[in-house]
Parts: sequence; structure tokens; C-alpha cells
Amino acid sequence: MACRVLIVEDEFLVATEIEYVVSELGHRPVGIAADQATAISLAPMAEVALVDLNLRDGPTGKDIGRMLAAEHGITVLYMTANPAQLGDGVPGTVGVISKPVADHEMKQAVSYAVARRHTLEAEPPERLKLFA
Repeated sequence: MACRVLIVEDEFLVATEIEYVVSELGHRPVGIAADQATAISLAPMAEVALVDLNLRDGPTGKDIGRMLAAEHGITVLYMTANPAQLGDGVPGTVGVISKPVADHEMKQAVSYAVARRHTLEAEPPERLKLFA
């Protein structure tokens, strides 16, 4: 079941690696957003978003994820080297996986987010911290 995926990441090499993995799984990347304005402009095209916290415009990822979930109905999964910045989590979002993320973990995380999007049963990756 293919899904449209938004990548919110300001490090170009990391973003293109995520884009490659998303495509390899049969999903369609709708774009790479390095800041809040770009993420919001791409939101109408996305079903799932993979969101880093610290972006080109500062630590805006937490708020971006909250907006994407609440205002656009997007299934949000955070991918960050700073998971502690999320505290106990962000209501309406799936969870967080700590970077660096190995390819097989990224594939599992994307597949889990897509399954959640389609309300299918799925096993979360071992390092994925789920939010309530």
C-alpha cells in the first residue's frame, strides 16, 4: 500500500538517503523540507511525515510535527539525534526514533508509520519510542 511521504530534514545527505529508502519501499516522496515554511507548503500532498527537530530555521521540528498531525491529518514520526527535546511526546504523533538510523531500522520505521496511517497491525522497530 503505497503512501505519500514528506521528509522534514535540513541535512541534504541525510534527507536524500531517507528519500531513497522511502522510494525503495514503494512509497512516493513528496518533497524534502528543510524549514517550517517548506514543510507547511508540502503538507497537502503528504500522508506520512518523517520529521527532524533541528532544522534550517532552528528547533522548529516539534511544532512542525504537531501542526502536520493536528491541522493536516498527517501521520508523523520524528527522527532525531535529540529525542529528549520531545519530552513525553507530542500529542497526535506516533513516536520518535533516535538518529543515526541504520537502513533496516529506517525501513521498519517507515513501514510502521505507513501501517499506522492505514490502521493496520504492525510491530514497531525496537528503538522506536512510541507516544501515548
